[in-house]
Amino acid sequence: MSSPAEQPPAALRFGPFELDTRAGELRKDGRRVKLQEQPFRMLQVLLERPGEVVTRDELRQRLWPAGTFVDFDNSLSTVVNKVRAALGDAAESPRFVETLGRRGYRFIAPMGAPPIPPPVAPPPVEGGGERSRVALFAAMGVVLVAALLLFALGPWRGRGAHPPITSLAVLPLANLSNDPDQEYFADGLTDALITDLASIRALRVISRQSVMGYKGSRKPLPEIARELGVDGVVEGSVARSAGRVRVTAQLVHAPTDRHLWARHYERDTRDLFALESELSATIAREVRTVVTSRELERLARPHTTSAEAYDDYLRGRFFWNKRTEEGLEKALTYFQRAVAKDPGFALAHAGIAESYGPLAFGGFMPTAETAPRMRAAATRALELDETLAEAHTALAACMAFQEWNWAAAEGEFHRAIEANPNYATAHAWYGLYLGLLGRSEEDVAERTRALDLDPLSLPVNAGLGDALGRAGRLPAAVRQLQKTLELAPDFPQAHEYLGEVYLRQGRNDAAIVEFQEARANGSLGYAYAVAGRQAEARRVLADLERRAGARYVPAVDLAAVHAGLGERDQAFLWLEKAFRDRVPSLSGLRVDPRLASLHADSRFADLLRRMNLPPLPVQGMARSAHDQPRPPLSSAPQGLQGARAEGGDLRLLAHGRVDERGALERAAQQRELPLRERDPDLRPLAFDLHWSLT
Repeated sequence: MSSPAEQPPAALRFGPFELDTRAGELRKDGRRVKLQEQPFRMLQVLLERPGEVVTRDELRQRLWPAGTFVDFDNSLSTVVNKVRAALGDAAESPRFVETLGRRGYRFIAPMGAPPIPPPVAPPPVEGGGERSRVALFAAMGVVLVAALLLFALGPWRGRGAHPPITSLAVLPLANLSNDPDQEYFADGLTDALITDLASIRALRVISRQSVMGYKGSRKPLPEIARELGVDGVVEGSVARSAGRVRVTAQLVHAPTDRHLWARHYERDTRDLFALESELSATIAREVRTVVTSRELERLARPHTTSAEAYDDYLRGRFFWNKRTEEGLEKALTYFQRAVAKDPGFALAHAGIAESYGPLAFGGFMPTAETAPRMRAAATRALELDETLAEAHTALAACMAFQEWNWAAAEGEFHRAIEANPNYATAHAWYGLYLGLLGRSEEDVAERTRALDLDPLSLPVNAGLGDALGRAGRLPAAVRQLQKTLELAPDFPQAHEYLGEVYLRQGRNDAAIVEFQEARANGSLGYAYAVAGRQAEARRVLADLERRAGARYVPAVDLAAVHAGLGERDQAFLWLEKAFRDRVPSLSGLRVDPRLASLHADSRFADLLRRMNLPPLPVQGMARSAHDQPRPPLSSAPQGLQGARAEGGDLRLLAHGRVDERGALERAAQQRELPLRERDPDLRPLAFDLHWSLT
């Protein structure tokens, strides 16, 4: 026998209606509404599972006992029509009962709480006057408090007293197929759920790269939630075999470790996308946050009707997330297969565009090949679905980093973030865009937002360190990049960015160690050169030139080594080649510390102009230290003579590698950098500082 806790409530309330399951009555505003037995039972089934799909098979079992022979389709339609008639509902614009194709029905109205009993009128108080008014105010207070409680509990009343979830992590679905080759399927479905839920503006959803760090983890869910900074966690499993797919999922309120909802789904593999959409929509309802009708419509919209194309897409996402040259090339192949099977598959077109971007920026493919293909794929994706944040982001990246159409790119970045505020890649790439234009504090803000959405992502963590370095916040940059290397000691990008920070601090030997770890040969050759290790710098340069004859090597790397060696003409020859080849890393021309010694050359300003980049804030600050007579160091402001610390911006400025006013102000006001009278390069610098700060 069922325990009392398992019995449905005696009264199920919604809007002005109340379904009394014990009396077998439906009432509206306290008045009985005529409803026959089977429509009553169907309404009861729907109300017991609000917001969930009740399938046609489930309704058959509940409404018609085994062995009952009926014309099921017509009989079910008749029952549904009677329910709607009693509720004053309509199939075309439902307020209570929603039809889901051939799958079943769902109750979509919010459930209500028990009505608040009317306040008891206070007994008359002899003498009236002040005591009567006090009693009246007390009664009004009771009503007001009750109303406020009803309002406060309204969004989740009747379905378990827990607050709405505003931040969510979807943990990697466990692969229960006993087939390692199906790992892509479990990871791909996890990725798809994250993408769907991230489109809900009111919900902060942690990005895929961060949650994948918990794959196979045995940590308690509350601990995982604390580490990711969320109050809700979805976990589950998936298995696929013999043309069927089975998914289990549960939603947990992390602060209390309370299981709020759990479901088991089994579908034909051909219905995989419908399953994914249903699961996403159900989770969206269960977290009880604000979900707009447009967002629900998007969740229910099928991206493709081809199961084979969707399978190829999931494989593509699996390899794309590896972020290696081999992984990106495999991802590109699978996305192209998906498009071949379904040319109208917008997400697959966006995947193609997102693959070409890192292949170009990583120096794996020449821009002449990637840029037109990237733009074409992103444009086609947006023609098919203009709400795709992935496609807007890819198009913005193509415009900015390969076509140097900076104004148009910013508009696309804004559209991407508007379409999906939870898309960490859009925030990270937009931050990079801002940093390359010299808008360093905005860069830091966007990278911080990306990290909030993807706290364990290595590229996002390293990118914030890079942004802090460009903003001149060097100690903070070092801390952030060292933190990144604690997550992954061998991550090349973090080593390279840390080396660049050390260059800005004048710590050339430390920079050399980081560039060696990163195998960043262009930066390594430059660091050797400025450290006075000319022979080693030339060996690196010769190796780069030899490799450039056999495969693609970004010309900016060779220009950097020549700049470090003081060979300006050769540096500009390679920069011109980079310009002709549209090398993506040239988009960092304005802020690349390796090229700062070229700033005073008119050819540098001309190159900025041709790339549509804004001019440097103070032209000519990095001019030769010997182009005019200088007063002795003693004529410099007294505060500058005493500036001390562990090293950097002033020494770099003396060598023509920093020209920002902010660096000079920090040096003078915070006294954090060395100014040594015995260094001949710093003697004329004092004159520059005097005039730039007065």
